[in-house]
Amino acid sequence: MEREKIVIFDTTLRDGEQSPGASLTTQEKVEIAHQLARLNVDVIEAGFPISSRDDFEAVGRISQEVQGPIICGLARAVEKDIDRCWEAVKYAAKPRIHTFIGTSDIHLKGQLRKTRDEVLKMAVSAVQQAKSMCKDVEFSPMDASRTDPQYLYDVIEATIEAGATVINIPDTVGYAVPDRFGKLIGDIKGNVPNIGQVVLSVHCHDDLGMAVANTLFAIKNGARQVECTINGVGERAGNTALEEVVMAVRTRQDYFHLTTGVKTREIFTTSRLVSRLMGISVSPNKAVVGSNAFAHSSGIHQDGVLKERSTFEIMRPEDVGIKESQIVLTARSGRHALRHRLGELGYHLSGEQLNKTYERFLAVADKKKEIFDEDLIAIVEDEIHEVPEKYHLEYLHTSSGTGTVPTATVRIRIDDEVVQEAAWGDGPVDATYKAINKVTKIEAQLDEYSIKAVTSGTEALGEVTVKLKDNDRTVVGRGASTDIIEASAKAYIDGINKLVVRRRLRGDQ
Repeated sequence: MEREKIVIFDTTLRDGEQSPGASLTTQEKVEIAHQLARLNVDVIEAGFPISSRDDFEAVGRISQEVQGPIICGLARAVEKDIDRCWEAVKYAAKPRIHTFIGTSDIHLKGQLRKTRDEVLKMAVSAVQQAKSMCKDVEFSPMDASRTDPQYLYDVIEATIEAGATVINIPDTVGYAVPDRFGKLIGDIKGNVPNIGQVVLSVHCHDDLGMAVANTLFAIKNGARQVECTINGVGERAGNTALEEVVMAVRTRQDYFHLTTGVKTREIFTTSRLVSRLMGISVSPNKAVVGSNAFAHSSGIHQDGVLKERSTFEIMRPEDVGIKESQIVLTARSGRHALRHRLGELGYHLSGEQLNKTYERFLAVADKKKEIFDEDLIAIVEDEIHEVPEKYHLEYLHTSSGTGTVPTATVRIRIDDEVVQEAAWGDGPVDATYKAINKVTKIEAQLDEYSIKAVTSGTEALGEVTVKLKDNDRTVVGRGASTDIIEASAKAYIDGINKLVVRRRLRGDQ
C-alpha cells in the first residue's frame, strides 16, 4: 500500500538563522540551500526578504540557483513586505510567498493594537495580494495555539477563500502540549468547511521541549506539512528538528503509516554543514545526529549490539549518513567489547591472556574517561608481548629565527643502528618532523598537534600530543620536555612507534 507523504518545509535559512549568533553570509546560505536540495526537502524557506538587503539578495540567488524544492520567502501581512518577497522569489521554478499575522488576543492587544476584524481584513488582503503574484501562497495565523478557536477557524476559512494554498498553524512560543495541539489540528479539520482545499501545516517551537512531540501529534491528526530546521536551530530554544521528525516517521511506519521524500543518508552531512557555518555545535546526546547517538559504552549494551544490533539500536547509523556505530571503551565495558576491539586491532588472545589484559584495562579505565586504541596497544604489549622500541631519539638540534630558514638535525637509533638526517621546514617543529620522516621512511599523516604546560613557571615541563593517521585508524603520540621542540620530536616518534606496532599486527610491510 502506498503511504501518504508528509511535505518537509525547511526553515533553517529563515527561522533557524534567527538563533542568536547564527548569522550567515549570502554565499553560506546558498551553500546550505544546495545541500537541502540534495537532502530532497520539499520546500526551502530561504529568508525574510524585507528584513535586509543581504537577505533579499540571498533569497534571490537561491531562487535562481537552487533546483528541485519550492523556494519560499516570508512576508508580514503588509503590502511592501509582499512586494519585496515576490521580487526575491519570482525567479524560482516553484516560488511560494508565505505571509503571516498574529491572531491571538495577546498579540492583537499587546503588539498589533488592532481589533479582530481589522486583523482578519489584513490577513485576507495579504493573501489576495500574494495570490495576484504567485499561485502558491501560504498563510500563518501567528500564535495560533493561543488563539480563540472560533476566531482561528474564521481566519483560516477567510484566507482559504482569498486564495491560500497552504495553511500553517504555528505554536509560535512553544506553549502547546501534544494531545491538545493534536486536538487543535483535528478541530480545525472538523470546523473549517473549506480546509480540504489546502495543505494543513504546523510550525512548532521548543520552549518547553515539546516541538517534535507536538509536531508528531499534529501529523497523527491530519497535518501534512511539517515546518522544521536542521539540528532544531531557531528562535529562542529552537524549532522542530527535521532529522527527528523524518526518522521518527521512517522508523515507526507501523504507527504513522506515512512517509517523506527526504534522502536520509544526507542528514548527517547536512547537520554538520549547518553546525559549522552557523557556529552552533551539536550536543553529543542530540537525537539522530549527536556524536553519541550511535555510541555504546555500557557493557550490557555493547554485548547486545555486537551480537545483534537491533537489541539496542532502532536505526542504522548508515541510514542517516554515519559510517558505523561506535563501541566506546570505558570502565563500564565488558570482556566481549574488549575482545571485539582487540580483534579489530589484530590481537587474538587466549582466555588467560584476555583475563590479564582485561584486569589491566579496568585499572587504566578507572583513571581515564575513555580508552583509545593506543592505550589498548600499550596494555597488550606490556601484558602479553614485550616489543622493544624501534625508534629512539638520540640527538636533536634545531636552528630558526628571523630571516633564517628553520632547520633540524636528528640522530635516531633504529634497533641497533644509529641514523642521522637533516631537513628544513616552515618552522623548527616542521623541520624536525621532516628530518624524522627521512630517517624512519614513514610518511605519517599528522592530523592534530597540541601542547600544554604540565608544570608552572618559565621552566615549565611541556607536554605535546600528536594524532597520526594511518589509513582508517588514528594513533596518539605523547612526549614531554622543558624544551617544546624536543617534546614535539618525542611525541612524533612515540606515534610512529605505535604505527609500526599497528602495521605489524595488520600484516603490513
